[in-house]
Amino acid sequence: MNLGYVRYIMGRILLLEAALLCPSLVLSLYDREVWATTRAIILSIAVLVVLGGLLGFKKPARISFYAREGFVIVALTWILLSLFGALPFYLSGAISSPINAFFETASGFTTTGASILTNIEALPRSLLFWRSLTHLVGGMGILVFVLAIMPRVESDAVHIMKAEVPGPAFGKLLARVSHSARTLYIIYLAMTAVLVVLLRFGGMPIFDSFLHAFGAAGTGGFSLKNASIGFYDSAYIEGVLSVAMILFGINFNLYYLLLLRQVKIVLKNEELRWFIGIIVTAFTAICIILWPSYESVGRLVRDVLFTVSSIVTTTGYSTVDFNTWPLAAHIILILLMFCGAMSGSTGGGLKISRVIILVKTSLMEISQSISPHRRVPLRLENKVVDNQFQRSVSFYFTSYFMFFVLCLIVVSFSVPNFTSAFTAVAATINNIGPGLDVVGPTGNYESLNPLSKLVLSFAMIAGRLEIFPILILFSPKTWRRT
Repeated sequence: MNLGYVRYIMGRILLLEAALLCPSLVLSLYDREVWATTRAIILSIAVLVVLGGLLGFKKPARISFYAREGFVIVALTWILLSLFGALPFYLSGAISSPINAFFETASGFTTTGASILTNIEALPRSLLFWRSLTHLVGGMGILVFVLAIMPRVESDAVHIMKAEVPGPAFGKLLARVSHSARTLYIIYLAMTAVLVVLLRFGGMPIFDSFLHAFGAAGTGGFSLKNASIGFYDSAYIEGVLSVAMILFGINFNLYYLLLLRQVKIVLKNEELRWFIGIIVTAFTAICIILWPSYESVGRLVRDVLFTVSSIVTTTGYSTVDFNTWPLAAHIILILLMFCGAMSGSTGGGLKISRVIILVKTSLMEISQSISPHRRVPLRLENKVVDNQFQRSVSFYFTSYFMFFVLCLIVVSFSVPNFTSAFTAVAATINNIGPGLDVVGPTGNYESLNPLSKLVLSFAMIAGRLEIFPILILFSPKTWRRT
């Protein structure tokens, strides 16, 4: 383990977080907010600068590292950023409990959108901005952002992108990792800027437009209104965000291919076809289920399309209390929570590519049990999936299931029923935000006990990093020097 390089990177990451807090400080000074808020942001920046300077003041002699260091750097980065990112909320008194502040910040960086706040609109604008900015930074990946702005990145940095970019496989767009990261972020920020403009055209205030664009781009779902997007009651805004959430749930590599005018390759992408197919199927099924309870077809389409788009992309925005929907609709929404968005997107969940492999593997096993001598290779994107890759997906699913059950047992002690406990874990580990019942779109996570909030905070981070970096972090073998 190259501890010197891990220390150095951690120092640089904390200095970056200090820089990211500066816009909130400027906004606090501009709005002439109460001194407690401004002081909290200044103190947070000072702590980050001092600690970051101490850790990253000297670059180690040996800067090469391997997959183990990559996983450790990624896991520590997300944990430390969530811890220190909670300081403005806690020091200002906006969130009185340090565990609650950590939960809220972890939810922001992991783009989960789960909240313990009962009155979001009471927060000053500077803290609302910081809260939503964590979505924008965390959406594409904190370390991907670092790689994008670093002038020179060694080839070993591919281990970082493999550990942080969501999905069963990581593929570089360009020869150099830094160029790949920079290309991803340019596309990401350009799409976010377009979304800000479109929301502004719909009559949404400029500040609101930026924050909701950050939430949709990172598929996070933090709003600055207690009623979320339902506050605006605008068919245009809901339509724009519905489409935007779906677009940000698509693999960003496909957008790069579109820039290269390789439209046919994009249209033939199997994961994309499954993703669109799942959305259309879920939308149609829920519309049929809810048809008798709606008087207006237009309102039915608005509510269902927005909710399906929000859940499948793990964004978490809401316009309607789907707690009141029938059980059949709840089951479909829960299935969407686990499916998630596409690999290489800002969305969470198992990822559509893994769902495809799991479904095809099951069908292949059934076929072989009927015809034992028949051997049909499993294919994804017209390529044969080897046995090792299939095993890795199965191993991830097993680890995911065991981690899910462990979290469910802990949370079950602080919620009144199974539905609340199950969907609370599903909504956090899949980075969605709202669940059902107590943690539904009109509720929050405030009523859970501190242990449950702490466990769910780590579930959000583990889910965003797809479990393995967190598990590796707590393995004694990881910290051996050889």
